[in-house]
Parts: sequence; C-alpha cells; structure tokens
Amino acid sequence: MQPERGTRELTILNAVAQALNRSVDLDAALHAALAKAAELLDLHAGWIWLLNEENGEHYLAAAQNLPPALAEKPERMEGWCYCVEQYFEGTLAEAANIDFITCSRLKNYMTGTDGLRFHASVPLHAHGKQIGILNVAAADWCELAPEDLSLLYTMGDMLGIAIERARLYERSAELGAERERNRLAREIHDTLAQGFSAIALQLETADALLEAEGDAARIHKAVQQALALARANLDEARRSVLDLRAAPLEGRTLAAALAVLASETTARQGVAVGFSAIGASRPLPAAVESGLFRVAQEAIRNIVQHAATNAAQMTLTVTPARVTLAVEDAGRGFDPDHVPPQRFGLTGMNERLKLLGGTLTLASAPDQGTRVEATVALA
Repeated sequence: MQPERGTRELTILNAVAQALNRSVDLDAALHAALAKAAELLDLHAGWIWLLNEENGEHYLAAAQNLPPALAEKPERMEGWCYCVEQYFEGTLAEAANIDFITCSRLKNYMTGTDGLRFHASVPLHAHGKQIGILNVAAADWCELAPEDLSLLYTMGDMLGIAIERARLYERSAELGAERERNRLAREIHDTLAQGFSAIALQLETADALLEAEGDAARIHKAVQQALALARANLDEARRSVLDLRAAPLEGRTLAAALAVLASETTARQGVAVGFSAIGASRPLPAAVESGLFRVAQEAIRNIVQHAATNAAQMTLTVTPARVTLAVEDAGRGFDPDHVPPQRFGLTGMNERLKLLGGTLTLASAPDQGTRVEATVALA
C-alpha cells in the first residue's frame, strides 16, 4: 500500500469511527455512517437495509440523497432485489460492484436516477450473524477499485458493530424501563392497593352497622378510621408522584444531597437531624445514589411522623467494598415484629434496596429508638 493511500484510508476510517461513537442511537449511527461515507469518498447516494431481529425480514433503515425515481416512490424500495437476494444466499460475502443492468431497483428507470449507474453493496455482520447491507453510489462511477471496496468493507464492519451496540443499548433501556414498571407496580400494590382495601373494609363495617342500626359510636369510629386511611393514602400517592417527577439528587452528590435533606428537615420539621460522612468523595453509581437518597427520605419521614423525638442522625460510610447509610433516632421505637399495617415506608425501602442488590437492617424496640441501616455492595 502506498503511504499516501494508507494515510487517506486511516483518516477516513478514523472520521467514520468518531461519527459512529458520538451516539448510541441506532438511527443516528446509520445516518452518521452514510453522511461520512458520502463526504469522504465523494459519493452521491446511500441506503442501508437492516434485518428485523424478530422476523428476519429486511427493511430500509436509512437513506441519503436517493434519486427521485426512488425517493418519490417509496414502494420501489420495498421487496427483493439482486443485492438482497445475493446477501441472503450468502454469495455477497464481500463488498461488490453491482451495475445498473443487474440492479433491479435502477435498471428500469433511465430517468429520475440522477445519473446513477452503479452502486457498491457492503454486507453488514456482527458476531458472525447477518444484520444488513450498506449500499453506496456515485453518478460518475465505473466499477470501484479493489482498494476502495476493501475500505468500504472495513467501514461496513465498523457500522455492523455500531448497529449491534445501539441495539444492545436499546434493549438495556427497555429492560430498565420494565424493571422500573415492575418496581412501581410492587410499590403501588404494597401501599395504595392495601390502603384502599383497608378503607373499603372500614366502610363496609360502617355500612353493616347502619343497616343493623348499630351503635353510633362504633359507626363513627369506622368512618373516622376510613377517613384517616384515605388521608394517609392521599399523602402516599402524592409522595409517589413526587418520587417520579423529581430528580432525587438535583445534580448533587449523595453526601451533598443528604446534608441538604438534614438541614431542611431541621429547619422545617422541628427535628434536628445531624449528618456525617466517611469516604464520601468516592464516586458512586447513579442508581445507588438515587436509591439510597430515597431510603434516607423515607427514614426521615418516618421519624418525623412516628418517632416522637426532636433529634436524629444520618451517617454515610463509603468504602471500596460497600456503601452504608444509617439513620437512627432515640424516639419511642416500636416492635419490628408487629409493624402497624399503615407503615408502608418500610416495604418501599426494602424494595428499593433489593433492586440495588442491597439489604435493609432494622433495629427497634418500644421506648428504645430505631436504627435503619441500608447496605449496598460495590465490589
């Protein structure tokens, strides 16, 4: 290879790689590859067929500067053609020139093709499996030289890897969304659904007493309990909505967000919350930071509402092996084996930690305070 040609090819491949690495979005990767190929190789048009992963059928995934005969008639880009047939038959093993006589999409249109007479077809593969075809064309082409076809083939390899990476990213995002939906479903089931069931039970009791002309005091008590449960569930619904809408840390580190939580609780709720941190300068995964912050919020909320104390302490400890968040108070405590049915926050904390692969430890007793400790492994 001549030094000048080698330098040119490396420059082109480097530019294509940079374009593909700017985004993990599939459409963006495809259009970036077409744009760079056209710019650097002086090409006129390009289009990419991809195989549908579910049914194996091919479809037009991206196009650039298609001639009017094709761009204005989308149906002409449907179905089979020579290069697609060769690809599926396995005879399009390397980049190949296909002239307008044998290319079924161009041979019947002598006008409206912008002078296109040839295109090169580049098979796209990833990890040994077929994923599609890259077609590129120029109006003044004769057949491409073997060196240019080899360059296109290398570009096709890079594009194939980028496509596979984009698809993996999409699948991981879908999996993350599915996990979040499942988490929300569990949280709704463990909080709002149970709360509404309890409300219905109290109202059914009141209705039965009314029919039997029962004791007015008992009817009043059942209605008041239903009202209390309704208000608690309304608060829980509002909290869930805020959890969904708010960015938990608002751009802060976990330690900074916990310090703000402590100071705001002290100022607004009349409970003096202290905060200390060890090893907090170590970066933590975003999911861990968000999850632990939500646990801290719930633990502080429980202290304010139930502990009957004016002081609490939060401690964050980060080591290479794990991160631990402890929230404790010296309030009235409770028996962990007999948690009141309306205390849904503990269930929510447990669920958050399970999603992180962590554990929640609860220590409490009547009149002896409460300590909640959340631990997530980092190794």
